[in-house]
Amino acid sequence: MVSTNPFSALFGRSPFQPLLAHIVKTSECASHLLPFFDAALGGDWEEAQVHREAITHLEHEADELKTQLRLNLPNTMFLPVSRSDLLELISVQDKIANKARDITGIMLGRNMRIPEPLAEPMRDYLSTAVATVEQARKALEELEDLLESGFGRNVSDVMHELIRELHELEHKADDQQVAIRRHLFQLEAELPPVDVIFLYKIIEWIGELSDRAERVGSRLQILTAR
Repeated sequence: MVSTNPFSALFGRSPFQPLLAHIVKTSECASHLLPFFDAALGGDWEEAQVHREAITHLEHEADELKTQLRLNLPNTMFLPVSRSDLLELISVQDKIANKARDITGIMLGRNMRIPEPLAEPMRDYLSTAVATVEQARKALEELEDLLESGFGRNVSDVMHELIRELHELEHKADDQQVAIRRHLFQLEAELPPVDVIFLYKIIEWIGELSDRAERVGSRLQILTAR
């Protein structure tokens, strides 16, 4: 009997097609963070809610893709790479979407105000984190090309360059996080203590976006090395 499951049909082409579909949803989640943040900076919580709902919807779709991948992933003997590596990769990707949802949830739930001296640095920091997620998406797209070309040297060089750029973006985000934390420390005495606690939490979670995106690149390096 021919399967009517469109998700299962994707595996007839490549096990990376559902991974690509998932990271597209993940990167779309992250892409809503900047307009959400801009709305929050302007105190436009209705607009912020629109982006929060979009992120939540995309995160649910990503969860469904993750579940379907786990249910439909063939045995290792039918895959060009390790089944456990693929499952680890989908897990890392999924945590990016979850973190985007968490960031908007706390900021919207508390109507968080970012102190004016931190507004521009934090937006730049968030922009770097979002760019890191997008770079991870590009790297996974490149992996599909690698498989089709039989891991040719020229294509492999392109893949390594994409991952190098991914590491550089994550390092930039780390540097921005250190500078923002230092600045916030200088402002602590002027702010309500509870606000300070949640500001540190948001700073940490933005950093986790770029950290997890970098882990996607690390997993891809492991896949291409085997």
